Amino acid sequence: MLWLDLTRKCQLSCSHCYNSSGPTGDHGTMTGEDWTRVLDQAAACGVERIQLIGGEPTLHPHAVQLVDHALSLGLHVEIFSNLVAVSASWWRTFQQPGVSLATSYYSDQADQHNAITGRPTHARTRANIRRAVSRGIPIRVGIVDTGDGQRVDEARRALEVIGVGSIRVDRVRSFGRASGGQAPDAAALCGRCGSGKASIGPDGAVSPCVMSAWMSVGNVHDQALADILGGAVMAEATATIRTVAQSDDGCDPDDECSPGTPLSGCNPRN
Repeated sequence: MLWLDLTRKCQLSCSHCYNSSGPTGDHGTMTGEDWTRVLDQAAACGVERIQLIGGEPTLHPHAVQLVDHALSLGLHVEIFSNLVAVSASWWRTFQQPGVSLATSYYSDQADQHNAITGRPTHARTRANIRRAVSRGIPIRVGIVDTGDGQRVDEARRALEVIGVGSIRVDRVRSFGRASGGQAPDAAALCGRCGSGKASIGPDGAVSPCVMSAWMSVGNVHDQALADILGGAVMAEATATIRTVAQSDDGCDPDDECSPGTPLSGCNPRN
């Protein structure tokens, strides 16, 4: 599977965001044509699933077209959205066969949820989760436990009441805004990065997963995707992660990596 980490632009400034996305972020150097080329190459080298992530991927000007193109290639598409603002066109996209949805939720109490996201988003995100369920859109919801008395269990129960069947809790990982200014440490990764998966950032850099973006193994602006994925630099990065990372025993129901893999149960993002 492949993460298309489309953008650093987001309406929110979540306190734990792994790549420090926010309102001042941008879409990087990858054009719509660049992403389309990546999808063609991904399908050709055996990728079966992609996830659009960011930032907030629905803010990317070419995201809808990229979903359509991925579906035309036979790829499954998951869209990891904060569900703060969903247009009519995006609801149509979410409802296409082969598309699933993922989002984050923090508390059954609005003030606690809003304190984490930095904006009054609780009501809108909750309403759009409910709307997705009512429309039969496959959706999974991640709860990131930030500590400090967060009502994680209550949030899970509130999601169950409105019909969400796939819910997972994960801890904050010390990357991006959650790092407190510390250098990234591969020991904080799940340990399965790069194993049949990779991420491409808005600058075209390829890494073993979305949380290991500092471990660039090549750039699709300069190399073919297949050459990067099968190259020695990727193999070395993956081996390094295996050596130092501590596997998350409770975060692997589908033998998949934790950072928002399509159809898996883990959701560490935001």
